[in-house]
Amino acid sequence: MWTAMPDRPEPPGMDRTSEFALSVDDLTVAYQEKPAIWDIDLEVPEGVLMGIVGPNGAGKSTLIKAVLNLIPRAAGTVSFYGKPYERARSLVGYVPQRGSVDWDFPTSVIDVVTMGLYGKLGWFRRPGKRERELALFALEQVGLVDFVDRQISQLSGGQQQRSFLARALVQDAQIYFMDEPFAAVDAVTENAIVDILQALNKRGKTVLVVHHDLQTVAQYFDWVTLLNVEVIATGPTAAVFTPENLRKTYGGQVASLNGGILAGAAGG
Repeated sequence: MWTAMPDRPEPPGMDRTSEFALSVDDLTVAYQEKPAIWDIDLEVPEGVLMGIVGPNGAGKSTLIKAVLNLIPRAAGTVSFYGKPYERARSLVGYVPQRGSVDWDFPTSVIDVVTMGLYGKLGWFRRPGKRERELALFALEQVGLVDFVDRQISQLSGGQQQRSFLARALVQDAQIYFMDEPFAAVDAVTENAIVDILQALNKRGKTVLVVHHDLQTVAQYFDWVTLLNVEVIATGPTAAVFTPENLRKTYGGQVASLNGGILAGAAGG
């Protein structure tokens, strides 16, 4: 059973008067003048567990990276609780795609997780006993407490993913971004990650997840954004995750399977 991180004061920059955890207005990102995402408007209420869903090349990862200032924007504005990212950085946790990480870098699991605290520590203050305790607690939540001194290159794919999830958890953020956390993991790891996401959701955290398996969207998420370069639809899963919206998102490559919904390639 997942347990909450030890209580800490509400982060500076938190503005409970803001209606939305995340607001995106007219966001466009282009690669060599070709839009990867175009004129994105998105308002994400606080406390939702949201899947970002769309076909390969739809711009799902691009959206997250642009929101977090990891890539340049051609146009548009982004705010977290009414504040720009630079003033709300301590509110945000991020789990990148596993394939984008250099797993051969010589560092241990505990060091990877402790890196999640550098935003609060600053780069020139070394982690102490308290930081190690928080890192160990996060590793316990993801089932890696027995691997604290293991080199990350020696972990399985699912264990590597869980180590980065622990790094995000130790930040005790208010809004989490996770870029395909279920990609290439086994069923045990997927179930463990789902449990953590839903526990965060129950605590009022806002969680945005790039996801590709349409058959689990309704099971995992209470809010969904359908994306194909532009936002096709966004809102509560029960209202938005419909065959009509999926056909608009996937260009007609959608079929019914045993009463459920199945689409063609959905990664990227």
